[in-house]
Amino acid sequence: MTHSEAPDDLVLDDGPGRGRTALVAAVVVGLLAVAFVVVLATRDPSTERSTQSPLLGRVAPTIVGPTLDGGEYALSDHRGRWVVVNFFATWCTPCIVEHPELMDFQERHAELGDATVVSVLFDDRPDTAQAFFEREGGDWPVVIDDDGAASVAYGVARVPESFVVAPDGTVVQRLVGGITAEQLDGVLAAFGAGSETADGGA
Repeated sequence: MTHSEAPDDLVLDDGPGRGRTALVAAVVVGLLAVAFVVVLATRDPSTERSTQSPLLGRVAPTIVGPTLDGGEYALSDHRGRWVVVNFFATWCTPCIVEHPELMDFQERHAELGDATVVSVLFDDRPDTAQAFFEREGGDWPVVIDDDGAASVAYGVARVPESFVVAPDGTVVQRLVGGITAEQLDGVLAAFGAGSETADGGA
């Protein structure tokens, strides 16, 4: 190698400043990744999260519309008993997972007459939902929310999401993510379901 070739070789060396900058950037990215993992690891499971909502303590927004079985539904007709308003879609995996839990809850409380379930179809086809209920079971009303009015009124952006409406028509709990029958029973117990009488009906 001649002395005249040396400068060309030296061009390959980016210098210590550039190396330090790359190292700092890598460390920062690594720390952010670790922080993100920690947040996910310490976050409550969606199946156990109840969240705040401007609807809590207020009269539940009106739900009126056609149902999958060709009937008409009105939430106001169910004053006097607890109503679980469940927003769902057949393409939603947590919705499918929670379905047997809703069936358990509905069957037990239908016998008592103190509580019932209503589902609101969220961004899904009625014929697909009809096939799902025929295959999986479930005998509660399923409201077809074609224009999304119910979803907007309840502030639902994704499913599953459920609201527990007390016998007096007020919203007492909002549940984001899949739910269980035990969880729903706990909400009813927490808000005094034992002291309510089933003096209303459809």
